[in-house]
Amino acid sequence: MIYSIRAQNARRERKTKDVMRSGTMGEEWTEITATWKGDLTLLARNEAGGQVQMGEWNGQPGVGPMQLLLAALAGCTGMDVISILKKKRVALRDFHVRVRGKRAADHPRIWTDIHVTYLLWGRDIQAGDVEQAIRLSEEKYCSVGAMLRCAARVTSSYQIFNE
Repeated sequence: MIYSIRAQNARRERKTKDVMRSGTMGEEWTEITATWKGDLTLLARNEAGGQVQMGEWNGQPGVGPMQLLLAALAGCTGMDVISILKKKRVALRDFHVRVRGKRAADHPRIWTDIHVTYLLWGRDIQAGDVEQAIRLSEEKYCSVGAMLRCAARVTSSYQIFNE
């Protein structure tokens, strides 16, 4: 069974925009350096040495910059939901976050619609626990989602596979 979470999207969008307008600036900056590797390939590195390849490099396919935004959303909300469910002692065996996006037809071709699907496998997973974890991620913790909601309509759903 697939569950859709749509009830509070308009309120979340307003809240996100209010936070962006009135929020205080953090003191620390984060830096990413993208190094050109030839053709249209860039290798992005953070200060700790983690790296992500954009574009094909040495015959290996890469991820496009716009796809990285969707990946960042999947990672951000996925980490939140897993953390919250672990604290609730939910017995997860597997977890996937699938993010789909639709872009504007005209340049700069931003994301206009994004849908996040959470897929959860385990024992006795309760819908209420999953909904609370997703709601907390979307409304409080996931900064990537908060930023993307300023430009795109972001919706979500989840599916539980109890064993």
